[in-house]
Amino acid sequence: MHLDHDLDTFPERHTHSAAAWLPNGRRRALRIGLGGPVGSGKTATVAALCRALRDDLSIAVVTNDIYTREDAEFLLNQAVLPPERITAVETGACPHTAIRDDISANLEAVEDLEEELGGLDLILIESGGDNLTATFSKGLVDAQLFVIDVAGGDDIPRKGGPGVTTADLLVVNKTDLAPHVGSDLARMADDAKSQRGELPVAFQSLRGAEGVGPVADWVRGRLAAWRTAGEPADAASDAASGAATVRA
Repeated sequence: MHLDHDLDTFPERHTHSAAAWLPNGRRRALRIGLGGPVGSGKTATVAALCRALRDDLSIAVVTNDIYTREDAEFLLNQAVLPPERITAVETGACPHTAIRDDISANLEAVEDLEEELGGLDLILIESGGDNLTATFSKGLVDAQLFVIDVAGGDDIPRKGGPGVTTADLLVVNKTDLAPHVGSDLARMADDAKSQRGELPVAFQSLRGAEGVGPVADWVRGRLAAWRTAGEPADAASDAASGAATVRA
């Protein structure tokens, strides 16, 4: 649940995209979800993105953990953003539920940040540790990236799963560990291409000189497209039909 908010409704699957415009006529913040297995480096990637983008963009973060606020506390301890820009959702159950099915708590957290901070450019929503089947509801995020790491095995891209095959960006993390764990990066790249077609893949080591740079550039590209797509009238028309379409 988000802070002390109790959910008293049964889970509802959300399949439509969230309205792109706020009631005041401003385009709301771009929402990007980050999923991936436990230990793949989701929180470290969020922290690195905040550091890379915070001087140019107004950013906020929502983290998801089952029973704790540990990921949010990590980001707070690292001082990647001011405390009021980081909030935590305690899902109390399978992480998939809170990002894909009953997204109420995450939506509440996102809307609270938007209302309290105003003028946000970007909200990063980090899933709790999940598996290769995890995907975000279109009602919660506008784009999603999926983080795997080479220490988990170089066969992960070949195994596929919705997280690997359908995410808008696949991030292969901890490439610096490949020689130490016997992972073949070229094989991972070929398998990812086979599974994903033209969808992009970024190989990163947060310890390397390039760091999160390619992923940050991808985020900037998504944000540029988000800012220039559509008009308020279009969103209002879509909302009136009960299924607003996000154009990203």
